[in-house]
Amino acid sequence: MAFHKYRSFVPVDLPDRTWPNRRLERAPLWCSVDLRDGNQALIDPMDPERKLAMFKQLVAMGFKEIEVGFPSASQPDFDFVRHIIEEDLIPQDVTIQVLTQCREDLIRRTYESIHGAHNAIVHFYNSTSILQRRVVFGLDKEGITAIAVEAAHLCRALDLKPVG
Repeated sequence: MAFHKYRSFVPVDLPDRTWPNRRLERAPLWCSVDLRDGNQALIDPMDPERKLAMFKQLVAMGFKEIEVGFPSASQPDFDFVRHIIEEDLIPQDVTIQVLTQCREDLIRRTYESIHGAHNAIVHFYNSTSILQRRVVFGLDKEGITAIAVEAAHLCRALDLKPVG
């Protein structure tokens, strides 16, 4: 990226905080999320051929992090992730990312999908809105935090588990 051709922004002096005074000295790492159809595309999701063409285009454009799907949410996403891994279509300098909810069964399914990937990020999430906490989970903030912590522990354990 040719970030060096742009002038830096004028720093804001906020002495009580440290991060606003930091300067960007290298290009940020961009992660494309174009391949994750999710709930936004239930009516007309990308077929595997379109997803593969888009993946190849994102690689050609120079993306080094590409979110490739939500493999625990749909069989087509799971199959797509497996395909690009098994066919060795992911360049060594590209990291794939997958999305999953903070549920043990979904996290485990997600890790099945990335088995054999040389670089992968598992992005897990949990709803935190008041409505979700009260109606869906019946939990307070601490309970929602506990769900995230448990998911982090499981991901860490699965990351450290020997492959094969």
